[in-house]
Amino acid sequence: MKKKVGLLLCFTLVVLIPFSGFSTSKAYFTPLTFEKDSTKTKVIPLNNVAPYLDATGNQMFCPGSTIKIVTDMQITDPDDTGIDAIYIQISSGYALGDLLTLTGSHPTIASSWNATTAILSLTGVGGQPTYIDLIAAIKDVEFSTTTSNPSGIRNFSISVGQANYLPSNGHYYLFVPNIGITWSDAKVAAQISTYYGLQGYLATLTSAEESQLAGEQTTGAGWIGGSDEAVEGTWKWMTGPEAGTVFWTGNFTGFTTTYAFWNSGEPNNLGNENYAHVTAPGVGITGSWNDLTNIGEPAGNYQPKGYIVEYGGMPGDPILHIATSSTLTIASITSTVTATRCGTGTEIIQATSNTGNINWYDSLTSTTVLGTGTSFTTPAIAATTPYYAAAHTLGCPDISRTLINAFVIPKPILTVTSPYYMCDETYTVIDVQTTSGIMFWFDSPTSQNTIFLGTHFVVPNIHQDTVFYAEANLNNCLSDRAPVDIKVYNSPVATDETLDLCKNDTILLDAGNPTMSYLWSTGATTQTIQSDGLTHYSVTITTPPPANCNKTKNFTIQYHNAPEIASITTDNSIVTVNMVTAGDFLYSINGQDFQSSNVFTVTEGGMYTCTVKEKNNCGIKTQKFIVLVAPDFFTPNNDGYNDTWFIKGLLNYPEAQVKIFDRFGKFIIELNASTFSWDGTLNGKELPSSDYWYVAKINDSIPEKRGHFSLKR
Repeated sequence: MKKKVGLLLCFTLVVLIPFSGFSTSKAYFTPLTFEKDSTKTKVIPLNNVAPYLDATGNQMFCPGSTIKIVTDMQITDPDDTGIDAIYIQISSGYALGDLLTLTGSHPTIASSWNATTAILSLTGVGGQPTYIDLIAAIKDVEFSTTTSNPSGIRNFSISVGQANYLPSNGHYYLFVPNIGITWSDAKVAAQISTYYGLQGYLATLTSAEESQLAGEQTTGAGWIGGSDEAVEGTWKWMTGPEAGTVFWTGNFTGFTTTYAFWNSGEPNNLGNENYAHVTAPGVGITGSWNDLTNIGEPAGNYQPKGYIVEYGGMPGDPILHIATSSTLTIASITSTVTATRCGTGTEIIQATSNTGNINWYDSLTSTTVLGTGTSFTTPAIAATTPYYAAAHTLGCPDISRTLINAFVIPKPILTVTSPYYMCDETYTVIDVQTTSGIMFWFDSPTSQNTIFLGTHFVVPNIHQDTVFYAEANLNNCLSDRAPVDIKVYNSPVATDETLDLCKNDTILLDAGNPTMSYLWSTGATTQTIQSDGLTHYSVTITTPPPANCNKTKNFTIQYHNAPEIASITTDNSIVTVNMVTAGDFLYSINGQDFQSSNVFTVTEGGMYTCTVKEKNNCGIKTQKFIVLVAPDFFTPNNDGYNDTWFIKGLLNYPEAQVKIFDRFGKFIIELNASTFSWDGTLNGKELPSSDYWYVAKINDSIPEKRGHFSLKR
């Protein structure tokens, strides 16, 4: 370090204040000088001017070649002629396989490449190198890569300090090793550190570019400035210009409205984990974040190994040019548009590049350019064909090529048999095979309404010639719609019949449909057969070839019994006709009015004739019967109405006897064929109004009938 002397006569003491983790060079110390007089010691800051770095050289890079990272380089420092080291880092776009190499002869410069941090260090050999030697060395630093298909942009930061420089925001980032340091101590340590006058703070990583530079290239788990110590689940930046800004809400299922880069399943807040750190290399996603307690773990991957300090963006920070940058743009395809067609034909595929120029090839190694420009029209192709777009730079071979497929969906091909033949009032199955896709069926050549789905189309019951249309669909690639003709033959006319027949009668059964063939359930093959007592017959009727349509006609015969009266019973006014066998009978007791019920109600006793006939004219029967009706009361008051009590119809039974008793069982009178009524007297005297009982014996074949009636005066 160069010493500077004050204007007064004095002695000079240089106090070196080291910055943790930095080498002892101009960049990492705050120089102070002490002036002594007779009364006191005075501390005077040295006015050491920071160097000014300026690089030129935003260039295109040809894959497979090498290129110097700058075309010109200047370092201006009014009060120094050299510095201990220059650090050149691939600050963004870095990929494993990228390499920075010092070429040419530079005897005073030593170089060291760190593939983890992507930093090439240029230091002196045997002493501090001059700016002249360093500038010459920087101009001879070359970039190369062994990446098979490099793409994108490589940004190079050239800095006088070890802190990583990010050209996009002008900030500097440094991982400070300090095993076991707590988050709160790291926050204080970062805040009291300076870098060429820039105020330090625990890093606030607000973009993927920052996260890559400061996170992925650290050498151990390091604290950053995020915490949810105030409100659980509300993660804020607690340091730097972004202090107080919320960058994450919730746990590992939460969300961000700015930027966050948590590891998988993080943050999980296990055991008061309120502080963010960058994960150790090899733990989950490289450079991602995790939450820990303030002290972390005592050992292992979750033991704090240091912290990341960010410089830049704080109020009062000086404007520095201690770092500069250059850019290499690798010619690459930035976007592609494939194309898909159905069946053979041409397609248009598209691509864009960061050079604006594109060459098209049919393989990775072909030297024949098929076309140029952002669009390429293929020749007629029948199958999916690969093409390759190369971002072209004048003077560079098109080594890096991007695959763009021109997709061809094979057009389905149908195998159709037409016409199909079927009989009306039946159904048939149409089998149409397709080379691919799903089969759809339509009822017209243009209809979009599907009537069936599948290769086996069950044709509905149709009665006339009809055309259906088959179409196969493979990912919206349609076959030609194929017509299938359905020819419909008429089937025999055959309607089932139910016939009524009197028992033991026969009938001629006729299948109809003359000139066709017949097969009866009895084995007969004639158009007609004679019934033989069965209740069911069927006949299959078949039309002549080639149709051979058949239909079955069923005959059901209902046999009816002739009427046969078993007995006729009477109960006062209720008459019941009892039949020997059941049947479809109609009943009458006056020969004119017939009913389906076998029960009658009569109001007058006397002789009746019962007529029973079968509904289907299978016979008729008659039988006489007598109804006896005993009145419930009589009024012997000589008014000409109900003056006597008698059993109606009793005159038809000469042997009948009816005995009448009073309510106490005293015999009053006996009625018979000669005395068939009672006038309500006994021995010429009127008996009082009361209930009286009777016992009627008609004859020896009819049981006695008992009952009671009232005498009313």
